[in-house]
Amino acid sequence: MSKPKPFDISKSVVLEAYEKVRANQGAAGVDGESIAAFEVDLKGNLYKLWNRLSSGTYFPPPVRAVEIPKKAGGVRTLGVPTVADRVAQTVVRMYLEPEVEPIFHPDSYGYRPGRSALDAVGACRERCWKFDWVIDLDLKAFFDSIDHDLLLKAVSKHTDLPWVRLYVKRWLEAPLQRTDGTLVPRDRGTPQGSAISPLLANLFLHYAFDRWLAKNFAYVAFERYADDAVVHCASKAQAQHVLAAIGQRMRDVGLELHPGKTRIVYCKDKRRRGSHEHQQFTFLGYLFRPRLARSRLGPFVSFLPAISDEAAKGIRQTIRSWRMHRHSDKSLTDLAEFVNPIVRGWIAYYGRFYRSRLLASLERLDDYLARWGMRKFKKLRNAATKAVKWLAEVKRRAPALFAHWAVVQPSVR
Repeated sequence: MSKPKPFDISKSVVLEAYEKVRANQGAAGVDGESIAAFEVDLKGNLYKLWNRLSSGTYFPPPVRAVEIPKKAGGVRTLGVPTVADRVAQTVVRMYLEPEVEPIFHPDSYGYRPGRSALDAVGACRERCWKFDWVIDLDLKAFFDSIDHDLLLKAVSKHTDLPWVRLYVKRWLEAPLQRTDGTLVPRDRGTPQGSAISPLLANLFLHYAFDRWLAKNFAYVAFERYADDAVVHCASKAQAQHVLAAIGQRMRDVGLELHPGKTRIVYCKDKRRRGSHEHQQFTFLGYLFRPRLARSRLGPFVSFLPAISDEAAKGIRQTIRSWRMHRHSDKSLTDLAEFVNPIVRGWIAYYGRFYRSRLLASLERLDDYLARWGMRKFKKLRNAATKAVKWLAEVKRRAPALFAHWAVVQPSVR
């Protein structure tokens, strides 16, 4: 008879955790082992992982550091755990998440089941109509700054499983391994890119921000998606008071507001008089600012979200990078099969609000398709006008061939 393990961890949960990791794919960690390589001896690898987790002898390997350029300059460091470590983290998340999810604030939207970034944008849009002022918050290096002791205290508050607390602590302390092999020890923060980090980040900010704000400033509203947050206030004086308090609260929990990116914004529209230094802000890829809207009574100015200039530029750069006009060996159907899944994603996200701003970027696709026709067919070579007419005829015959063709020019909503 085998000796019982110190920790009671279900083998079926380990298998389910692996299925989640496989579905998410992801790159190899410091050991270079891919998901496909892990599957060569899947049963043996999962058993070894379960055995170590259950006996308390599992120690996470270093996390592979990957630097991702930021749009505004600089780099963001992501941490890529090994496949086995991602499975282990997912096991802990599956035990911990049901305990903490019910206590999270309804206006926390990031990485939560049944909630999305678009839900946050929609809530923000409606509150900008109700409240005149917004605090656009930016936390400086949030994932690198999380206080381990405070986070472990929060974890302990919501689980009586000693192994969950043990492994969370070990993950927080696991070093980053740079490309040159050097190890960077960590006494603060949790690396972006790991399976457990989003849940731990939400738990930390639940106590550091959500719960504190709701308790001390019940008269304001907010939306938070991970470390990206917007707070709505009734007046400029109120916004200044709340912002000062938030700044102090962040310092108290070891965080810092970015001085150059945190600002108070006036939600200017047809009803609101006067002006302010800042009358627009970006939240989750949407730029909120005064825009022309329409009603049965005619056009008017409202404070509305639409795809941000940065996101629109990114879409146009992606379209350009496809070089569709150079693939004259392909058919239109081939091109559609390649681009449509990506374009549908853009439409689903950036087309939810003020869709006409997105369509202006998607029209670039037709420019490249016309150029493709000029390379593909002799009768269209050096005949741009004919190519445009040819494409219009294709669109008339097969309006659903390309995803953006099926989007009807909408009214503002």
